[in-house]
Amino acid sequence: MLDAPARDAAATLLWEAERTSSPIEPLCNSFRDIDVVDAYEIQLRNIERKLANGLTICGHKVGLSSAVMQQMMGVNEPDYGHLLSDMAIEDGATVDLSAFCYPRIEVEVGFVLGDTLPGAGCTEADVLASTAHLVASIELIDSRIRNWQIAIADTIADNASSAGFVLGERHSLDGIDPADIEAVLYTGSEGAETEVTRGNSGAVLGNPVTAVAWLANKVAAFGVRLEAGHVILPGSCTKAIDVAAGDRFRAEFAGLGSVSLNFSRAQ
Repeated sequence: MLDAPARDAAATLLWEAERTSSPIEPLCNSFRDIDVVDAYEIQLRNIERKLANGLTICGHKVGLSSAVMQQMMGVNEPDYGHLLSDMAIEDGATVDLSAFCYPRIEVEVGFVLGDTLPGAGCTEADVLASTAHLVASIELIDSRIRNWQIAIADTIADNASSAGFVLGERHSLDGIDPADIEAVLYTGSEGAETEVTRGNSGAVLGNPVTAVAWLANKVAAFGVRLEAGHVILPGSCTKAIDVAAGDRFRAEFAGLGSVSLNFSRAQ
């Protein structure tokens, strides 16, 4: 475990890496004693800095929500990060990649809460009762760690590799099973798209509702609640896809419609 000055130093390294789009070496190499508790404390230090600069929390995201990713990281539960007001991207917008280090996208079924979730003891039934809408979503992820050479503490400290998100139209849960939504990611210009990857929402802990309930319980240990109006991204239905300038992507979800993002790079 790290002492407070070491946590402060690690947070500052990540802060500067994000501010300058200049990746750093893995924290697990620079701070040999770092653990998961340290990593969440480091994440919170930089969230507090952003709130002090006028940003607001608009939700949370779950990472490492598939068995494959957990095995890769050597962990037995997901992790989480914060979604901030400057991360929200309009559907169909063009994103300037010069602000990122190693951007990728993930395809997710998003939850919009109508009521604040219970903390400790939150159940899947609570999640279903409190969810106002499901939405098609693309999450933009990035790592401020060089070449995505991340261990679990690296990605947690780096706000679970969060960078941005775009949401589609809101849909009620009526007639939609959150655990069985097919999703397909396409690339290319409109009318000339090709499939990139596809998946099903059941890949997220068997049911993304389970991931949201896990998140509500997890953040409760830090005195945090998932609040009415918050967006919750429970994890990706598909593998992460690298993006480059000139790319256009559209994710289509059965019963939820589609959402798209374009990418460019300032000269």
